[in-house]
Amino acid sequence: MSEGDLRAGRTRRLEHRLGNWARARLPGPVRDLVMFTLKMGWSALFGGLLLIAILLSKSVWQPDWALERYDALFLFAVAVQALFLALRMESGAEARVILLFHITGTAMELFKTWAGSWAYPEPAFFRIAGVPLFSGFMYASVGSFIARAIRNFDMRYVPYPPFPATVLLAVAIYVNFFAHHYLPDIRWLLFAATILIYGRTWIWFRISRWYRLPMVISAFLASLFLWIAENIGTHTGTWLYAGQNEAQLVSFAKIGSWYLLLYVSFVTVTLAAPGAIINARRPRDATHPIAEPQRQG
Repeated sequence: MSEGDLRAGRTRRLEHRLGNWARARLPGPVRDLVMFTLKMGWSALFGGLLLIAILLSKSVWQPDWALERYDALFLFAVAVQALFLALRMESGAEARVILLFHITGTAMELFKTWAGSWAYPEPAFFRIAGVPLFSGFMYASVGSFIARAIRNFDMRYVPYPPFPATVLLAVAIYVNFFAHHYLPDIRWLLFAATILIYGRTWIWFRISRWYRLPMVISAFLASLFLWIAENIGTHTGTWLYAGQNEAQLVSFAKIGSWYLLLYVSFVTVTLAAPGAIINARRPRDATHPIAEPQRQG
């Protein structure tokens, strides 16, 4: 066994011990709710730390400091990602998927800032054209959350749709984010396609017992939380949409954009945890009446 595997094992055991310690001290009626909240927070650690850094840097940064705020955010994100890998809080496979999120997210940022959809008003050294490099880590934090949540909740996607259909949908969604500047926006067709393709899919997740949630509902709830997080970014002036000022809420239409982008994320994450997503079987010990699955043919 390699040193990396040993560190990963120690990290997993520590996570389990902390979870067991908290679970043993919680009253029964609220135990699963509190544990769900803790697991979600632990899964979103990378994104949460990045949001905290955005808020703190906005409150303390001075324009005459030698290091620009965007560059500090970039260096902070790189350091956190390196720490996660060193402590085996993310696996190598998960890191590769997060890198894909970073690349595809940065590509979208380059196009969208060029098209005038949004802008980053502050200067930076670590940037490509008008896009500071820390911005790619905001997309990477979504990939980090999904990959870590799959592991922390032992998630299963049952039944997972035919993989070619999911890839085709993901590509169509991603292309539409670019093409709608020149061609008719087909997002309403894409919304319908998500229901058609994923409408039968349930996400199974385990706390003290198994629960399940329709995948389309899960994607909507996740997009709502991402919209809230995005308002933190615009409220601090870290980025702004065209015609928006720091006091204005991000358009509610962006919830739909995040909803669609999450399906691109789900397909990307299949590279990190295909066994948990594609062809996953229903949990054998899911016997609670609320969580009992329908029989599959």
